[in-house]
Amino acid sequence: MKRNNAAQNLSDYDHDVVIVGCGPTGATLANLLSQSGANVLVIDREAAIYNLPRAVHFDDETMRVFQAVGISDALLKKVRVNPGMRFVDSDGVVLLDWPRPVDIGRQGWHGSYRLHQPDLEVLLRDAIAQYANCTLKLGHELLALEQSDSAVELTYQNKKTGTTENCRSKYVVGCDGANSIVREAMSVEMEDLGFNERWLVLDVLLNQDMPELGDHTIQYCSSEQPITYCRNPGLRRRWEMALSDLVSDKQALDTSTIWSSLSRWISPQDATLERKAIYTFRSQVAKCWRNERMLIAGDAAHLTPPFMGQGMCAGIRDASNLAWKLTMVLQNECADVLLDSYEQERRPHAREYITTAIALGKLINSLERENVRSIALDGDKADLQMASIAPRLGSSDIVTEPFRLSRHIGKLFDQLVIADGTRLDNWIGYQHVLISRCGPASVSVKPVKKKELNLSVCDQVALSAMLDQWQVEAVFVRPDRYVLATTNNLNDSANLNWQSLLSSALPSAEY
Repeated sequence: MKRNNAAQNLSDYDHDVVIVGCGPTGATLANLLSQSGANVLVIDREAAIYNLPRAVHFDDETMRVFQAVGISDALLKKVRVNPGMRFVDSDGVVLLDWPRPVDIGRQGWHGSYRLHQPDLEVLLRDAIAQYANCTLKLGHELLALEQSDSAVELTYQNKKTGTTENCRSKYVVGCDGANSIVREAMSVEMEDLGFNERWLVLDVLLNQDMPELGDHTIQYCSSEQPITYCRNPGLRRRWEMALSDLVSDKQALDTSTIWSSLSRWISPQDATLERKAIYTFRSQVAKCWRNERMLIAGDAAHLTPPFMGQGMCAGIRDASNLAWKLTMVLQNECADVLLDSYEQERRPHAREYITTAIALGKLINSLERENVRSIALDGDKADLQMASIAPRLGSSDIVTEPFRLSRHIGKLFDQLVIADGTRLDNWIGYQHVLISRCGPASVSVKPVKKKELNLSVCDQVALSAMLDQWQVEAVFVRPDRYVLATTNNLNDSANLNWQSLLSSALPSAEY
């Protein structure tokens, strides 16, 4: 087994982790690593946040990660709860309905949110600023990186002054987008899953509210020109339009052509065109996510068509999965073989979202309609209604027998909203926790690095009911809120700890 050098004294290194790219994925990873005590450097080639809309959707699991970062309450004031998505034909007939309940769900949050990405990025960077152990260098571009058995050497440049700097890091994570320099340095190719379409994305700012546009996301299905409408926060609205190969970029971006395309809904008197851009929606997954001390996350690792609103969500899941594993390796609690489970778990998970988005894209293009309508549908309303998918993580070998046999491993566990209105994760923190039954309706909650939580009788009853739903007596939950192990034997619950569960990845004498 490869020697784990991560525990070497930090004096041998400038940083524990260098993150390349400070978009939502990189900034989330930086926050999670920093709160765990890692020495982190984040570099981004842009000097400031891009102040126009880009990502416009995230889900309850993503909000739960933002909760772990500490920005969820502030973010909640800037987003809009999304009631769902409807796929309609040219006559307005609903082909498929994807409702998103507006009540608080099993993750402790609403199922779907609309956002203005710059609002999120401001909150994430403000959160980074509170950590003395995290350095953010904006307007700095990565020029080169080279790894050895013991470190990664990086060279980056201040774009304003032209000054170059070098540093030495234990690990590097490329969160640097679809054209990732880190992925290129890893010599990793992308697997193409077959979706490649050019779309025009139009963001407008209404002069005043127009309720007639509706609050649902609408997918206008058509073989001629599929169109997506998004109701975003405040007065922001978005339309996305598929482009024919016969239409040039110049023609598509012509202002008069744009307003003609939007005339079905709004006129220049109703709104200001805030942004116009042409994107090629792709479906790709990197063939390798880790090369020794270099890793990739977010768009550097996967690209998805936008029809499920899961592009940014996938990157946030990457960050949450990777951060706790890097932390355990950096703190010498596990050997770096633990990092192999990152790709093993995340790649199949991200791929399932991408293939579902591709299938929905075929429906929007009026192709293979009957087959697509069978995907992730509510059994009672299979002709009209779609349910959100919740795939389990890909399998890995980090869990030891006999716990590896649990049917719940790799599933996202629920979050209890406590009787006083707070959420259980806030009490636990971004760490492992054991939730186990200790009586008919009594539950023990033991975070690894904190004392056992003392919950009210009401809250213990609610947690006991949650264990009933999962049909388990005890569950060991990872920091990213996925299940590491469960048991129905109360005698086994005492053995549910990360030392026993991750023994195959723990340091041994040879390290």
